[in-house]
Amino acid sequence: MLPCCFASAETLYLTSLHWPPFASEQLKQQGACIAIAKAALKAVGHTLEVDFYPWSRAVRMASRNDAKYLGYLPEYSYPTDKFVFSEPMAYSGLGLVERKSHPISWVNIKDLNQYTLGVVQDYVNTEEMDAMIKQGSQPVEVVASDLHNINKVLTGRIDAAIIDENVLKYILSQPDLQTVKHKLQLNKKLLTNQGLYIAFKNNQQGHVWRERFNQGLTQINVQAILAEHVD
Repeated sequence: MLPCCFASAETLYLTSLHWPPFASEQLKQQGACIAIAKAALKAVGHTLEVDFYPWSRAVRMASRNDAKYLGYLPEYSYPTDKFVFSEPMAYSGLGLVERKSHPISWVNIKDLNQYTLGVVQDYVNTEEMDAMIKQGSQPVEVVASDLHNINKVLTGRIDAAIIDENVLKYILSQPDLQTVKHKLQLNKKLLTNQGLYIAFKNNQQGHVWRERFNQGLTQINVQAILAEHVD
């Protein structure tokens, strides 16, 4: 049973970012992950409202002791005391975008230390990659967006950039990249297959909403909703 303050029609407020095809104010139903989250909460009698910010601010807003926001989405799971993670809404490959003329060859993740990689500020990558970045063994250049990284790969300013495979596919489908997209590819070896989650605040309300959301996920056709938004 939910506490009395969680009436059946109560609205959950989360933050998110422009990260198509998974989340964006400009997309149908605000993107795949938000469509899934809304459907899951609707299945258990709740509604979801999402406010969009640049990523670093979206995470910061969800971290505050602010009663409005109880989390953010979509996020990869990572070690933290501030948030607890839902069941996954979807899975998507995390890889490296590279120039076809200069493909990267690697077997173990430490092999990537010989290359300069692009990463987006405050994005979670993989636990091992983020540890290498933190300790300084992995050369990286930090930017504000995936599109910025793609442009840097195109011009050879970095060797490759870490990116979600479906985000890359979406960006390369945009009209202004049609003349150059043939120069790029996703490296044949993925870093990992990442789950996409809601990060709920690690407090009583956050735990209650996570339980509600997870219950709703079991009552909807996640794959059907995902297929509407991700090719």
